[in-house]
Amino acid sequence: MSSRKKKFNVGGREIMGQEIAFEGERESWSTYTLDDGTTLRLKCVVSTIVRLDEYLPNGDPAYWVMATNVVATDVPEQLRKDTAAPN
Repeated sequence: MSSRKKKFNVGGREIMGQEIAFEGERESWSTYTLDDGTTLRLKCVVSTIVRLDEYLPNGDPAYWVMATNVVATDVPEQLRKDTAAPN
């Protein structure tokens, strides 16, 4: 179910839009192996989706998505800082 239209601050502009309810189907991890041996995993977790009262050149409505990037790493031992407390 959608909510009423209201103003959203998008890139310093106030644009009318409507928050759209959604259900996440899948939140997959993207995995990257870095040249230094680190494995970096990233996942985008969406919290809000707004359909704006603006349209793309092809006529599709523009959407504004609020999300958090979650990052997990597996770092080689030689890159880690020794965190042991000094004696």
